[in-house]
Amino acid sequence: MPTVVLIRDIAIIVLAFESLVIGVLLILLIIQMRGLAKMLQEEVQPILESARETATTVRGTTVFVSDTFVKPLIRAAGYASAANRVMSVLARRKRRGGR
Repeated sequence: MPTVVLIRDIAIIVLAFESLVIGVLLILLIIQMRGLAKMLQEEVQPILESARETATTVRGTTVFVSDTFVKPLIRAAGYASAANRVMSVLARRKRRGGR
């Protein structure tokens, strides 16, 4: 029986020591997570602000290009298409005898 008691006592001591080690590691983990949260707050916020400014710049550039290049180009293409259609209708009438 004394060996069983000795093994029990050693197991209790090992488990107590293991609990202490796990507790210390959990405290270190919490400290690291707090540092990570602080770093994210300090580092990611400026990056997000920069991305927001870039998106605003891109939006402005898109509006400028649309107003100065794309809309006039579409309008000109529409006029060219209308002129092409008028010419084809007139050419068809001439071929049919001018009705």
